[in-house]
Order: sequence, then C-alpha cells, then structure tokens
Amino acid sequence: MTPKKNSWPERGDLVIATITRLTVYGAYAKLDEYDKEGLLHLSEVASSWVRNLRDFVREGQKVVLKVLRVNKEKSHIDLSLRRVTKRERIEKQLSWKKERKAEGILRSTAQKLNLPLTEIVEKAGTLLEKEFGDLHEGLEKTAKDGADVLLKLGIPQDIATTLAGIAKEKINPPSVTVKGILELQCTKPKGVLLIKDALLKAQNIQKPHGTEVSVYVVSPPKYRIVVSAEDYKSAETLLLSAAEAAVENVTKIGAQGTFKRQK
Repeated sequence: MTPKKNSWPERGDLVIATITRLTVYGAYAKLDEYDKEGLLHLSEVASSWVRNLRDFVREGQKVVLKVLRVNKEKSHIDLSLRRVTKRERIEKQLSWKKERKAEGILRSTAQKLNLPLTEIVEKAGTLLEKEFGDLHEGLEKTAKDGADVLLKLGIPQDIATTLAGIAKEKINPPSVTVKGILELQCTKPKGVLLIKDALLKAQNIQKPHGTEVSVYVVSPPKYRIVVSAEDYKSAETLLLSAAEAAVENVTKIGAQGTFKRQK
C-alpha cells in the first residue's frame, strides 16, 4: 500500500517504474513500488537495434519492466523492457491503477475521519489484504455488499461505515453484457399480447443481485434480449435461462419460439 522500502523485487517480477535519467548505456528507473532504483541496459530496451534511446523511453515516463537480476549487497537491480509482453504490460498497468485507487480510498477515509492514514491501514487495509489477498478486491467486495464485509473482519464500526461509503462511491463493480435474438411467432387472437407476456416473464425471471435482463423490440417477430452481470459465466447462464423462459412460455400457448446468441 506504500512503497516497500525494506523489500526487494524478485527475479521475473513485473514492476512499475519511472525513468529518471538516460545515459549512453541505458536508462535508470525508480521502482515506484519499492522506492529503489534499477538499470535498464540498452540491450534490454528493444529486440531490434536501438539507434536513439529517446524513441523508446524518456525521463519521467512510467513503464512496466521485468526484473532480470537483483544484487542486494550491491543494491543493484537489472531491468528489461523488451522482455515484457503486451499482455503482461496491460495486466500490470491495470493492477497498478487498482492499487492506486484502493490506496486513495483509504486516504479519503482517513481524511474524513480525521485519523492518521497509518491507523486506517492498520485497522482496515491490512485486514482486507489478508482476507482477500488484494486490497482492491476487498474494497470491490465492500462496494458491492456494504459495511458488513468489513465488520465481519473486526474493523471498527466508524471506519467500516465510512470506508464502505467511499468504496461504493469510487468503485464501479465490473460488468459484462451479452445478448441474443428471440424470434417469437403467434398467430392466435391477441397473439401480440401473449408474446408480450412471455417476454415479461423472461425479463422478470429470478436473477442474482447485481444482474439485469432487458428485452427490446427489433422488428416483430424478432426481439433482442440483453443481460448484464459481473462476469461472463453468470451473464451467459442468465441469458440462456431468460431465453428458455421466453421460448417455453410461447410454446405453452401453441406458438413458436427460437433463440440465437449474438456475438
């Protein structure tokens, strides 16, 4: 939650670093998470020949680097830019942003309660990290389920209530959307009303908290069904359940119904 001044990264770790200065043999970078400096040698900047180092990095730039070697006795860390894949870079940047946001929430809580940040970290942050393995994940759970998540960990009431409120305000729960097309046909009298009823039943099926099912008219007999949930597995399951409910209800009245998943 704060720079790990007494810790060292390990070989193979991905780190967020700020380029501090360029030299003829590479660049020096401050490891933001450890408050230590490492060397990005020219040979580790890119796989191709580096004509101008400034084409790849510049002073003040934040980059994702991979730790190649750590020599604690000499206080020396070798870093690499070229060995970081695009996926690794994106995932590390996302993790870093989440960590910064989580720390900001703790800081805001301390300010609102007029307490030292160290006290909030000790009484809440540390417990969340221990329980969830990640501070942001714990705060994400708190934003979704409220202060009870914190109270169960033994976090004091005033801190739990304030922290939960700020987390809910600052963290948007992850959401994914899936959709498909229902084709419903009914030639019976009041067929339109019967289909509307079937669609309402599909839209109002029992669903987990935080999920949503919506149905829109495309052009009769086609209707679009859209489901939002926290993850794809839940969304897909709910989409299938809602579609099956619609088709089953029109089939019961002697009508026809089909469903096709959209990409």
